[in-house]
Amino acid sequence: MKIIDLPSDFIIRDFQEKDYDEIVRFWQLTDLGNPDRGDTIDIIRRTLDLGGKLLVLQLKAEGRICGTSWMTYDGRRIMLHHFGILPEYQRKGLSKMLLKESLKFVSEKGSQVKLEVHSGNLKAINLYKKFGFALLGDYNVYIIRDISKLLF
Repeated sequence: MKIIDLPSDFIIRDFQEKDYDEIVRFWQLTDLGNPDRGDTIDIIRRTLDLGGKLLVLQLKAEGRICGTSWMTYDGRRIMLHHFGILPEYQRKGLSKMLLKESLKFVSEKGSQVKLEVHSGNLKAINLYKKFGFALLGDYNVYIIRDISKLLF
C-alpha cells in the first residue's frame, strides 16, 4: 500500500474494507454520497475490481478519515467522484495533494478523466480549473437511481 506524507501529519492511502463505515459517515457529513444512492461496499468492491481506485485522506495521529477521492473506470475514461475534504481541514492544501494523487492514477491508466460538480461549489470548480479541467459544453446530466422505476 502506497502512503504519502502530507502537511500536518496526513496520509493518502488506498481504501481498505475496514474503512467503509467511517467513509459512509464522512460522505454523509459532506453530502458526497450514502448507501441509499448506491454507495455500498459491494459497489465499491466492484468498481475496484474493474480497475478503479478509492483514495483515503487520513489524519495519522487519530486515524480519522478527512477526505476521499473515488475513481471508477469503464475502460474508456475515469470518473472522479466523491472527492472532498472535511470542512475543518479545508484551506490547508490537502485538496490539491489529494487531487494530484488522483491524477497520478489517471495518468497511469492513460484514460480521459471526467467529473461532476455542483454549479455553486466555486471552491471545487476553481480547484479543478487550476488542474486543467474544463467545462464540457452545454451537457445536462440525467440519472435513474432507483432501477425499480425503469420504464421500458
